[in-house]
Amino acid sequence: MAIYLFALFTSFIFNFVLIIPFINLLYKLKFRRATQVTKDAFNKRTPIFDRFHEKKAGVPVGGGILLILTTLFMFSFFLFLFVVLDKKIISNYPSIVSEIKILLFTFVSFAFLGIYDDLSKIFFWQHDSFFGLRLRHKLIIELILALIVSFWIYHELKVSIINVPFFGVYKVSFFYILFAAFMIVAFANAVNITDGLDGLATGVLMIALSGFWVISRAILDTPLSIFIAVWLGSLVAFLYFNIYPARIFLGDTGALSFGATFAVIGLLLGKNFALPIIGAVFVTEIFTSLLQLLSKKFLRKKIFRVAPFHLWLQLHGWEEPKIVMRAWIFSLMFAVFGLMVAFMK
Repeated sequence: MAIYLFALFTSFIFNFVLIIPFINLLYKLKFRRATQVTKDAFNKRTPIFDRFHEKKAGVPVGGGILLILTTLFMFSFFLFLFVVLDKKIISNYPSIVSEIKILLFTFVSFAFLGIYDDLSKIFFWQHDSFFGLRLRHKLIIELILALIVSFWIYHELKVSIINVPFFGVYKVSFFYILFAAFMIVAFANAVNITDGLDGLATGVLMIALSGFWVISRAILDTPLSIFIAVWLGSLVAFLYFNIYPARIFLGDTGALSFGATFAVIGLLLGKNFALPIIGAVFVTEIFTSLLQLLSKKFLRKKIFRVAPFHLWLQLHGWEEPKIVMRAWIFSLMFAVFGLMVAFMK
C-alpha cells in the first residue's frame, strides 16, 4: 500500500508545482472564460446562469489539460517503477495491456473531444459556434467513442455480466456493450454539467474516486490502483486552486474525460450497480438537466425554473460555497453506501 500512497503524494507535489506556471500560460494564451466582450452573447441564451457566474469571466478553463498530461506521465512512470523494482503487476483480466489500453483510450479520446469544444467556445464564437459543438453532434461522437470502449471491454476483457446485489449475476451477452456505452456517455455529461460551481465537480469526483480506490486495492488490481492514485493526487492539487473563488476551471477537456473515465473504472472494477450510487451527486445533476430538457421539448414547459440542481439551489438563495460543501458531504456518504453495496455478495 505504501507505494500507492507515495504515488498519490508525488502526483500531488508534481501538479502543485506546475499549476501556477500553467495558469499564467493560460492567461497568455487567452484560454479563459468569456470576458466582457462576449457578455451579450451569453445573456441572450443563459440569463440566469450568467447572473450568478458573471464574476467568473476571464478565469482560465484549461485545468483539465494539465491534469490529463501529468496523470498520463505519472501513471507511466509508476508502471515503469513497478517493472524496475520487479514488483508483480496484477490484473483481474487475462490481458493487462487491454485493460490499460481501454483506460487510457477513454481518458485521452474524451479529452480531445473536450478540448475541441473548449477551443470552439473560447476562440470561434463569432462564427456561430460560441457554444462549441451542437449537442446532438457531441453526443454522436461521445456515443461512438463509448461504443468502441464498451466493445473492447466485452470482446477483449470478456465482460458480459451485470452483478445486482441480492438478486444475482445476469449474463447479458452483447447487450453489455449498449449498457456500458450508456453509462460512459451519461457520466461524461454528468461531470460536465456538475462542473458549474467552484470546487463542485472536482471535490465530488475526488471523493467518489477514493471509493473506487478502496475497491481496486481490495481486488488487487495494480493498473487501476496506480492510475487512481496518481489521478487523485492531481485532483487534490487542482482543488486547492479550484475552490471558491476559483483561479482555474477544468473546462470540457477535463470534465468529459474525467466523467467517461470514472464510468469506465467502475465498469472495469465490475461494480456497475455501485457506480451510480458512488456517483450519486453526478446522477442527480444530469437527471435534473435531462428532466428539464425533455419537459421543454415534449411538454413545452419547464419542470424547474432552472437546471441543473446546483443552479436551482443558487436561484433559491444558497451561497455557492454552501452548495459545494454540502455536495461533498452527500458525496462522501453515497461513497460509503456504494462501497457497502459493492462488497455485498
